[in-house]
This record gives sequence, C-alpha cells and structure tokens, in this order.
Amino acid sequence: MKWFQKELKLKAFSRGFHLITDDILHAIPEIKEIKIGQMQVFIKHTSASLTINENADYTVRLDFESHFNKMVPENAPYYKHTYEGPDDMPAHIKASLLSTSVQIPVTNGTPNLGIWQGVYLCEHRDYGGSRNLVITVYGT
Repeated sequence: MKWFQKELKLKAFSRGFHLITDDILHAIPEIKEIKIGQMQVFIKHTSASLTINENADYTVRLDFESHFNKMVPENAPYYKHTYEGPDDMPAHIKASLLSTSVQIPVTNGTPNLGIWQGVYLCEHRDYGGSRNLVITVYGT
C-alpha cells in the first residue's frame, strides 16, 4: 500500500462556491501511482467547507450561494458570536452543514468522480483569505 499526503494553500476566493478539482490534482501528482484507492481532501478551517457537486453549469454554484444565504441569514438576532462580523457565525453554521472533508475513490490514477462532479471550495466569509487543505491519497 502506498500513502501520499500534501498540504495545499489555496489563493483567496471570494464568497461563494468554487471548483477546485484541478487545484487538488495539480498538488498531488502521485495520485497517478494509485491503481485502486482513496483520496481524502480536508479543509483546515471552520468558516469554509468542501462538497462535491455539479462541475459544468456555474449557475448551480450561484444557486448554492443564494440558497445557503437564505437558509442561514446574517444578523440573526439570536447569534452571540458576532465580534468577527455578520458573516462569521453564519459561515460556521454553513461549514457544519456541509463538511470539512470529502472522500473520493481513486481508480487507475484518477479520482473516480461522476462525469458532472467536481470538488467545491465553499467560501462562506466575505474575506476569508487563503485556505489550507490536506490531501491524502492511499491505495495499491
């Protein structure tokens, strides 16, 4: 069994949902050595998240942002954690609703995603800054 792990520092993204599949694959070319295995991508932040969804039509990502903003609004009167700005507590909730990691099967050196699937960085802050990922690939 082979194991590879890399840390990737992403550039700062604007608030929203962004495809980062290519960034991940460029960071870990060793994935080509895995015939059958798994890739886990973990984000080291509490106000951004990861998910897998539509990789072709950008309006899906716009709709995600619109829906999440309606579902988890800013300035809710019951929020106590407000000293980092009105987008901070909603960002924590959104990150927990999605996930801090995704796991993808690896087959013949590539992620075995569906034809319309890609990995999203879900940036929930207005000015979240760069984000750090840990990418772990293992298998035979």
